[in-house]
This record gives sequence, C-alpha cells and structure tokens, in this order.
Amino acid sequence: MSVTEQQPTESKQERLERYIRSQLDGGELYFKSKFIADDVGLSPKEIGALMVKLKDSATDFNVEKWSYTSATTWRITPNN
Repeated sequence: MSVTEQQPTESKQERLERYIRSQLDGGELYFKSKFIADDVGLSPKEIGALMVKLKDSATDFNVEKWSYTSATTWRITPNN
C-alpha cells in the first residue's frame, strides 16, 4: 500500500507519521513540506501544522525545525 492510499479511518497526522517512519529507516531524514506534499496527499501548510504537533507528541522519532530557506526544513531522527 502506498502512502497516499490511506486507510478509511487514518487521520492526516497518522498518514504523515507513517510516511516519516517509512522514509526514516533507522537514519535521519531532512525534508521541506512542499517537496513531500504530493507523496502524503496533504498541502505544505497542513504538513507544517502537523509537524509542530508531532514535535511534541511523537514517541519513536524526534522532530526538529532545522533551517529556513524559502521554507522550513525539518530534521527527523530516531528516538533512541
């Protein structure tokens, strides 16, 4: 099942978390919301708002606002 093929009861946040976990694969991940929007079926604005929530609620990975150059770059690392 691809990331954009969501489960009927899957929330937007759950879809984004699933995408992050699939891309993280034990290392670190850097991305800009605008570049993954099509992959997760969300707008860059929705992703940005969800990332702020995930920063406080994610338990198996860490979310860090890494830099800002024309858009926020997010850094995701596994929570050890």
